[in-house]
Amino acid sequence: MPLLSVALLFTATVSAQAQSEGQLSNVRTEYAQVLRVEPVYQTLRAYAVEQRCDNPAESTGVAQTNRNCRPTRVEREFQRPVAYDVDYIHRGVKYRSRLPIDPGKRLKVRISVTPDLPPAEKR
Repeated sequence: MPLLSVALLFTATVSAQAQSEGQLSNVRTEYAQVLRVEPVYQTLRAYAVEQRCDNPAESTGVAQTNRNCRPTRVEREFQRPVAYDVDYIHRGVKYRSRLPIDPGKRLKVRISVTPDLPPAEKR
């Protein structure tokens, strides 16, 4: 009787492992050709304090006249890429994805095949 229990346990373990591996075999990776990459930019604003003067500096010998300077808040704007819109083609079909990196000339894609079954009430 203990030998039968061990055999059943082994069979159940192997069956579960085969099912798991079978699901993994429905997934593979291939490469798609990248057609276009367009950066998506985020606009950022930063503020700095700079000295602004009304009159240009005039020097008389070693001394400068009063230039009427005051600290002024200045806004700076700059952009940085935060994502990339990528157009690519795989097996004759064109796709577009937004990616966090520029993929270069080739994009690794995951191919997954699953059955498309009708809803339970229509079976």
